[in-house]
Parts: sequence; structure tokens; C-alpha cells
Amino acid sequence: MCSCGCNTCEIKITGPLLTEGKVKSMLSEGLQYHIDKQIPLFETVYRIGSEKHLSLIKEARKMYSRGIIDLCEDDEHLIKTHLGEFDLYEGESVPLDLPMLEEDEVTEAEFKGKDVPLNKPKRGGSKKFYVYVKNPKTKRVKKVSFGAAGGGQSLKVKIRDSKARKAFAARHRCSSKKDRTSSGYWSCNLPRYAQALGLGANMNTFW
Repeated sequence: MCSCGCNTCEIKITGPLLTEGKVKSMLSEGLQYHIDKQIPLFETVYRIGSEKHLSLIKEARKMYSRGIIDLCEDDEHLIKTHLGEFDLYEGESVPLDLPMLEEDEVTEAEFKGKDVPLNKPKRGGSKKFYVYVKNPKTKRVKKVSFGAAGGGQSLKVKIRDSKARKAFAARHRCSSKKDRTSSGYWSCNLPRYAQALGLGANMNTFW
């Protein structure tokens, strides 16, 4: 229902919205907090990939399917993935649809005589951003620059705009960008590192 009580006004949903007050007691503390504070699921208060984060997504998916909560467009896209579910891969239970870094790459390395963090994008360089990565074939560290030099605040707006993100993803064929040593990979995955780059909260979006 809208705030004026007419039940006809258009409501713009930002975070999860409870549609049935009588079922409030069924919700976990985490989901209720997201509802009360109008925090989208893709800006979860939990560490992405943690047990609480995955449980939150599973709960929201269940409640949404039963018509108990409404979601914004980005959150609808998120719960339509298999995030929060597990399956077997080579005999090991693994999380589905959860972007992960290779464990042997989440370290520090040496680049031109100095220690540098790997896989952690930063502002600056020849373009808007840069990141140090290790080539899995050569084992050598590479500095990857990406993002238009004039991005600035306009980029912040675009990653919060679902239509702009989808257009960018289609234009740059983000679904095919798997090479972590390429600028295209990091441009397509920029929303995941938004907070570190001063672009707002991280967004666990799936191009």
C-alpha cells in the first residue's frame, strides 16, 4: 500500500518490501533488517559469500515465490540465479553462481621491485582504474588499466542504473569475459568492487 492510503500510487521499490504484515514473525532478523532499512539484497549487510549472506538470498527467494515480499528489479535478477544453492563439482560441494577468486591468486606479489596486492582494483594509472593480476600461464604479475579516463561520477550513476548496466554488458559481451588479465574482465566486474573504488556499496551483480 502507498503512504497516502489510496492504494493506487506507483511505488518505487528500493529494498525488499513486505506485502503481508501478519507474516512478519516468519522472517529472519537479517531479512527484516533489509526490509526495515530498505537495503537491496545486492547491497547486503553481510559479507558476500558468507553463510548468512547465502541464507538471506535463499530466504528471500522463498518469500518472493510465495508473494510475501516484493523486490526491486536488480534483486529479482539476483534471486533468479542459483545463488545460495550448492552442488557437487569433482566430488566437492561448491556454491553456485557465486563469483570467486582463485585461492592462490588472493595474495601479494612483486611488480617492478615492489610488493603489490593482487586482484584489488584501485583508482589512477593511465586510465580511470588499475589492478595487478598474475597471469596463470606465465606466473608473471601484470598491471591492467581499465575504465574511461573521464568516467568519474557518471560511472557511479551508471552502475546503479540496471538498464545502463544491461546495455553495457550487452555492448561489451560481458558474459564472455573470463580472462582476469584483460581490461574487459575488470570493466565488466566493476560493480563487485564499487566500495573500494569510491562508487558506493558493492553490488553482487551477474553480467
